Amino acid sequence: MKTLIYHFVIFISIACFSGEAMSQKTITVRPIEIDDVLINPGIGFTTFQMFNGDNLPPNMDVLTNPNIEDYQHPKGNFANMGHPNTSIAYFRILWQFIEPNEGEYKWDYIDKLLEIAHQRSQTLMLRIAPYKGQPGKDVPAWYRSYVGSKRDFAHQKWVVDPEDSRYALYFGNMIRALGDRYDGHPDLESIDLSIVGWAGEGGGTELLSDHTMKKLTDAYTDSFKKTPLTLLIHGKKATEYIKSKATVGWRQDCLGDLDFWADEQNGWTHMYDYYPQTIINYDMQDAWKNSPVLFEVCADMMKWKNRHGYDEEDLNYIIDQSLKWHISSFNNKSSKIPEEWWPQINRWQKKMGYRFVLRKFTYPEKLKPGEKLSFTSWWENKGVAPCYKKYPLAIQLKNKQNTQILITEADIRNWLPGDNLFDDAVFLPMDMQAGEYNLQIGIIDPLTNMAKIKLAIEGKTPDGWYNLGKMIIQ
Repeated sequence: MKTLIYHFVIFISIACFSGEAMSQKTITVRPIEIDDVLINPGIGFTTFQMFNGDNLPPNMDVLTNPNIEDYQHPKGNFANMGHPNTSIAYFRILWQFIEPNEGEYKWDYIDKLLEIAHQRSQTLMLRIAPYKGQPGKDVPAWYRSYVGSKRDFAHQKWVVDPEDSRYALYFGNMIRALGDRYDGHPDLESIDLSIVGWAGEGGGTELLSDHTMKKLTDAYTDSFKKTPLTLLIHGKKATEYIKSKATVGWRQDCLGDLDFWADEQNGWTHMYDYYPQTIINYDMQDAWKNSPVLFEVCADMMKWKNRHGYDEEDLNYIIDQSLKWHISSFNNKSSKIPEEWWPQINRWQKKMGYRFVLRKFTYPEKLKPGEKLSFTSWWENKGVAPCYKKYPLAIQLKNKQNTQILITEADIRNWLPGDNLFDDAVFLPMDMQAGEYNLQIGIIDPLTNMAKIKLAIEGKTPDGWYNLGKMIIQ
């Protein structure tokens, strides 16, 4: 393993100040880039209907009666078998489970999901789906008793009439209650904007009246002002209306469909005939700059290989198309990956979402308490998207006796792919103790001030900060 001296290329320049018989040395650091897969907040693969380390059989469906005990057995071993570890746990749960009786919500279950996610170094991505297609995966029994047994409506993926005013009222009440309790929760990654269709996938959205569509979507946009919303792109009018009300990301199912149903659908596929056209026609091609793009696997990767005969060329095409669309996270449904495909999967993980490389950092060699620590920095985002949460960029000065964290004004949400410059100055405390300090940098959790985001550079300390050099406090 390389020692600290090899972590950085350090230059010292001398800045002379006019009118003064003094000089200030400037330390210039050029960190060494690494090629590791980095598990960082809000990006990469997700687990589905389970957490890191659970290794349950893949569950491709919506949860109807989940048991929280299923997710509490690992004894500190949170590794996933045949699947990447992740920073996101995605759960999709039926309305009937969340609200088994009118106005009575199973918040204890969601509370526990959030708690377990935190323990496994994940955040919770959540969808409450109104219903599935089968009678056993219906709307809540109490709501079915109000509207009767009819299940045949204008769209084959509706099991109740969304134009019945009670639907938007009661489903909307549940979503508003969800937002009232959880909007802004630090361990809640995002909420799927789910209103109609099997599993809440949006089937028939384009058939909704304006009044009903607005009532259903307003329940989300009025209730979630802090937690990001992601939109399954269905219905152009609904998409335009939602965008007028909130900044939303988008998600699509069935990534990898190159030929799944082409024989029955006159050659139509998601990858060739739906994603490119819909993204442009719905004017969503720039949404990634402000909100995340999410995809979900079509079937699973073992079926890609064994049933559909995909080879590495097909896999690379799927990966590269998703990167072109600025993917941040991918729900692989916790299904196994063919062993020989891991090099491509690792390549994908290194590009998905954001990946920050600190290219250059300059700072003064010596300062006195109360003086201004001016610095310059050049960052490269080698991913395909920004980070959508405002994690502070901080400088830490640390020695055996003292630790001082200085928070900058950086807004990393603006660091789009490519080069980003950030120069700033932070004041040292007046009572800071003299001595030699390690100057470290980190992108931190705003609640705990602990290092949160891994950088693609050498020099990482056991507590997640990155050593840049020494500083003398006189």
